Amino acid sequence: MEGSSLLLSHSCSSSPLHPILKPQFGLSSQLSSPSVGKYPLLTSILKCNLWAKNTALVFPCPRRISILRNSAAFAVEQEAPEKPNDPFSTSTTSSYSRDMLPKIDKSGRFCSPRAARELALSIVYAACLEGSDPVRLFEKRMNARREPGYEFDNASLLAYNHMSFGGPPVTVQTIEEADELLRNNDKESAIEAEVLAAPPKLVYSKLILRFTRKILVAVVDRWDSHVLVIDKVAPPNWKSEPAGRILELCILHLAMSEITVIGTRHQIVINEAVDLAKRFCDGAAPRIINGCLRTFLKDEEATGLAQALEDKQKVIS
Repeated sequence: MEGSSLLLSHSCSSSPLHPILKPQFGLSSQLSSPSVGKYPLLTSILKCNLWAKNTALVFPCPRRISILRNSAAFAVEQEAPEKPNDPFSTSTTSSYSRDMLPKIDKSGRFCSPRAARELALSIVYAACLEGSDPVRLFEKRMNARREPGYEFDNASLLAYNHMSFGGPPVTVQTIEEADELLRNNDKESAIEAEVLAAPPKLVYSKLILRFTRKILVAVVDRWDSHVLVIDKVAPPNWKSEPAGRILELCILHLAMSEITVIGTRHQIVINEAVDLAKRFCDGAAPRIINGCLRTFLKDEEATGLAQALEDKQKVIS
């Protein structure tokens, strides 16, 4: 194999990756933990920058999530919310509309497209770590047998917040306040871990599961071509350290595939991709993903226009 695979983890290094999971950038380092390739642990890895977004002191990420991103905890002071002046926010994705988004259907399961995109991201991410096919991994998880005695608390779906984003560092005044915020974050993390680790059929409506599979099929179909696109639009530091940017690269694959294959309006897809980056990534990832996708769209439009002109000339001649 030429160089190292971008999406190679320690847990699957002994077996070759599926062809669709062989991007063309080099890998500078492997993920350190052999356990990250096992899907149940993914539920507690994805939230590194959200774990302590409300603390006054600088705390390290707990062990279960630090293997993905070694970011420090965020310091937060609770203040009255202000309307965000954020180019990534829209009326359909801002915190002001979270109560307007239908989250649970009559059967008591998630019914929003955001839930489908989160699930698709978790599946693609796990597939990258395992070196497996995302669609097959999704079907494997759908058909997995439940452990004896397992019970899922449906109340956790109501407490789950798809719009929980990290914010800028601020401070609290006392250790007691910091401890209280940490307890709240631990509670939120426990809810999210329970939801994301639960059997999908107990969490997501049939419509959302079908949409998730549709996204995954699109990702598989366009993986190789989008690897080349990402190689052009991604910043150099992402390509030089791809092992630390697997989530970001997965988000780009999901968004590009949804635009080109499924045909979702690009404004919606970009907003959703940026929100996923705000929720599961850190640093400048949301802004960079926004820029990468807009560059991708410009190139797609230019290519489409050139193809249309060429077809027109063929018809005339």
